[in-house]
Amino acid sequence: MRNSLLRKSRGGFSNKGISINSLPITKQDKNKWADFLPLPWNQWPSEAKLLLSLIFFWSFSGLLILGSASWWVANREMGDGAYYIKRQIIWLIASWGMLYTAISINLRDWLKVSGTCLLTFLIMVGATAFFGSNVNGSTRWLILGPLQLQPSELIKPFVILQGARVFGQWQRINNDQKFFWLGIFCSLIILIVKQPNLSTAGLTGIIIWIIAFASGIRFSSLLGTAFIGISIGITSILFNEYQKIRVLSFLNPWQDPQGNGYQLIQSLLAIGSGGWFGEGYGLSTQKLQYLPIQSTDFIYAVFAEEFGFIGSLMLLIFLLTFSYISLKVALRCRNNYSKLIAIGCSTLLIGQSIIHIAVASGSMPTTGLPLPMVSYGGNSLLSSLFIGGLLLRASIESTGLIGGLKIKKRFI
Repeated sequence: MRNSLLRKSRGGFSNKGISINSLPITKQDKNKWADFLPLPWNQWPSEAKLLLSLIFFWSFSGLLILGSASWWVANREMGDGAYYIKRQIIWLIASWGMLYTAISINLRDWLKVSGTCLLTFLIMVGATAFFGSNVNGSTRWLILGPLQLQPSELIKPFVILQGARVFGQWQRINNDQKFFWLGIFCSLIILIVKQPNLSTAGLTGIIIWIIAFASGIRFSSLLGTAFIGISIGITSILFNEYQKIRVLSFLNPWQDPQGNGYQLIQSLLAIGSGGWFGEGYGLSTQKLQYLPIQSTDFIYAVFAEEFGFIGSLMLLIFLLTFSYISLKVALRCRNNYSKLIAIGCSTLLIGQSIIHIAVASGSMPTTGLPLPMVSYGGNSLLSSLFIGGLLLRASIESTGLIGGLKIKKRFI
C-alpha cells in the first residue's frame, strides 16, 4: 500500500532526507485515505486541514443562504421553491469533484497545461462577441447545448496558474516570451471589457498585478501597468452608457429612485433593515421581488438583512481568517511557483468577496461579481472550488512529501 502512495499520479514522496519507512502511516490511514487522498490525512499540514474545513463550511453554508434568497422567487416564477437550490446542488457536487481533481494533481502538471488552457478559454472569451448570449446588455455566455458557459469565470484558475508560471521565472525567460504572455494577459482583459464586464476585467488585472508584485518585479514597472489598467477602465466607462449610468447612480442613487438607483436603494434598505441581529433566517422581506438579482449579484444584502450587523461582522471575520491561513500557506511554500499560486488563489477568493460586499453596501459602483461559493451559478462555483483546490494543493506540497517543482533554465 505504501508503494501505491509513490505512484506518479499522486505526486510521490520527496526522498530528500526522508525515509519512507519512517513515515507514521497507520493501518487506518491505509484503509481509509491512502487510495483517496494525495497524502495521508495525518501528514496534512494544519493549514491545509483548516482550509479544507473552511471551504466545506463556506460552500455548504452558501447553499443555505442561496436557499433562503431564492425560494420565494423560484416558487413564484418556476412553481418550485427549490428550483435554484436543486441545480446548485448538482453544480456543487461537480465543483467538489473539481476540487478533488485539483488536490490530486501536482502543481507542476497544472503549470504544464496552464498556457494551453488559458489560450483555449481566451478564444472562448473572444467568441462571446460573435456567438454570445445577450443578458442585461452583456454577452458573457456561450450556449453549448444544455450548458451555459461563462468563459470569463472559468478562465480565472488558469490566469492564476499561468501568471505564477510566467512571473515565477521572469528573470530566466527571454523578452519575446515576456511580451507574448503580457500581450495575452492584456488581450484577455480587453476582451472581457468588450463584453462588457468591467468588474471581472478589473479583478483579473488585479490578480495578475498582485502575482507580478509578489514575484519581486520592480514596483516602478508595475506602477505603469496599473496606470494603463485604470485608463482602460475609465475609457470603458466613458464609452459604455450603461456603465456611466451605474457610476452616476452609485454616487447618488436617490436622484432616480425608481430607475437606475432602484437596485442600490433596495440593497441598502435590506442591509439597514437587518439591524444588529437580523430578521432571522428566511425572513428577509426585500427578497420578495423588491431587491433585483437577489440570488446572485446582491445576495449579500439578503444575508445582511437576515443575520444583521453581527452576522455581517462574522462573515468579515471568516474572510479575514481565510486570508490569514492562506498567507501562512504562501509563506510555507517551498518554491516561488507554489507561493505565487497560493497568493493568486487567496487574492481572487477574498478580493472578489470584498468587492461583492462593497457593491451591495454602496461602497463601490454596481458590478456583476457573484459572492464566491454563495451566489447562484455553476460557472462561478466550479471556478471558486477549483481555485480552492489549487490553494489546498499548494499547502499539501509545502510539506515536501509530495510534488515539488523543478526550476528550468528555459521557459516552455
